[in-house]
Amino acid sequence: MRIVLQKVKRGMVDIDGQTIAQIADGYVLLLAIHKNDTTVDADKLVEKVLKLRLFAPVGSDSFMEQNIIEWGGSLIIVSQFTLYGDCKKGTRPSFTDSARPEKAKELYKYVVDSFIEKGIHVEVGAFGEHMEVELINDGPITLILDS
Repeated sequence: MRIVLQKVKRGMVDIDGQTIAQIADGYVLLLAIHKNDTTVDADKLVEKVLKLRLFAPVGSDSFMEQNIIEWGGSLIIVSQFTLYGDCKKGTRPSFTDSARPEKAKELYKYVVDSFIEKGIHVEVGAFGEHMEVELINDGPITLILDS
């Protein structure tokens, strides 16, 4: 499982000019499911995202003291199988490491539900759809997490 995490001041997802997800102050997570991933991989990454200290307390000079729960931030989670694109050969990426859509959708839903169960406000993209993702990166802070 792979996540590209971007700390944002604002994020949104549009499909055909209509906004389907929108947050302020939180993370936009681009989530890819590997063909060998299980719920164990998902649980590890959910816990990692929840515990990362990337927020500064209001009025503080400190840089990274609070996690997303302490801060009260939100998430947008977007499925993105292309994060497992292999560009080593030729000019067309291979996606053989990405999970098949049925498995990926199931684990994607599991990840979303796991964050919701932890009390995080979660907005989602539309699985398997062409989306436009817009964000204001805060920091900028962008991390790549792998299970």
